[in-house]
Amino acid sequence: MKRAWAMVRSLERIRVLAGSIRDHQALRKAVLTEVGTMVPFDAFVWPLCDPRTTVGMAPRARIPCPQELPALIRLKYLSPPARWTGLIASSVPALSLQHATQGDPARSLLWRGVLNRYDVRDVLSVVFADQHGCWAWLDLWRTGEADDFTEEETTYLAELAAALTPGLRRSVARQFHAGTTPDVMVGLDLASRKGDSALPGAPSRQDMAPGPGRGRQGLPEQGVLTLSEDLAVVGRTESVNEWLHLLQPGPVPHHQVPAEVLNVGAQLLAREAGVDHHDAESRVHIGSGRWALLRANRIAPAAEGSTPPLAVTIQGCMPSDRLDIFARVFGLTQRQRELLWLAAAGADTGTMADTQGVTPYTVQDQFKQIFQACGVHSRAALMAMALGTGSRG
Repeated sequence: MKRAWAMVRSLERIRVLAGSIRDHQALRKAVLTEVGTMVPFDAFVWPLCDPRTTVGMAPRARIPCPQELPALIRLKYLSPPARWTGLIASSVPALSLQHATQGDPARSLLWRGVLNRYDVRDVLSVVFADQHGCWAWLDLWRTGEADDFTEEETTYLAELAAALTPGLRRSVARQFHAGTTPDVMVGLDLASRKGDSALPGAPSRQDMAPGPGRGRQGLPEQGVLTLSEDLAVVGRTESVNEWLHLLQPGPVPHHQVPAEVLNVGAQLLAREAGVDHHDAESRVHIGSGRWALLRANRIAPAAEGSTPPLAVTIQGCMPSDRLDIFARVFGLTQRQRELLWLAAAGADTGTMADTQGVTPYTVQDQFKQIFQACGVHSRAALMAMALGTGSRG
């Protein structure tokens, strides 16, 4: 009874954190500290997700195997047991590896390929999702002689998801404000295992002024990285180098390859293997209200029978991609989303009313609700925030 009461109090503290910390990096760090008092763990991986495709980005992590990051990500995506996309549809959004494999973790490609060599005994996974999309997933690892994760601990993590998901979504919404600074560069702190911290010497994502060869919002031209089947970089265009400085670097020795690149590549492999159907794409915040779109595809084979490499393209987000994620992060209803798209297309109030079969007054009332949700006071300011253009006043 005493432990059950302690877990209830812990969840109350997490709700307070979710309502008071606006930055997703700081929020995850504070929540991990609280979770560790209730559910001991030896290592963790906690990325955010593109809410539509569920592809990981902006990870926080502390693992014992940074040198195997490409293999770890590839096998995570290719392993069905306790995969975050399966937990979305489950009545309980948390599950341990031991439970998912009926006590035989060797049924997991991830465990066979990487985790067993680092004495990982069990992994407790939880997904953070709501009606607007999938926002993050978290894996807690136990190693050595530690006990398996218990049913009580699994229930605690499931309740954690319900308490924390709205706060995670709001922290992503904050990134649409033009004054938002680039995310803290957080890598994989594995030497001391005392916590996750910023990568020393990591390049900062400073604003890049418009200039020759730049596209929307002064961003670089489209860049391309080519990857082998094991997600090793085998080629790149010159224009991709600027993008790599805008994205979060991986840990040494993979610090020149953003984790977002490996994640979209791994999702393409998962699609091809029939493990998951989501697109191999992610929309990533790169600072000051700007977003990049990463997409993985296969290159045509150079010769019959050869395995073609993967191509990961990086470019500025198109307006349609921004509008979609904007509507999701601010929790807009379907009617409000339609109004957002109509406003972006330049429709006036009368046209919007006719399209939706309502009165102009109803349209105006809906916009007042949208303004309140997004923290703006006019349609011009709403479009500037959603599309990343002009003044946000």
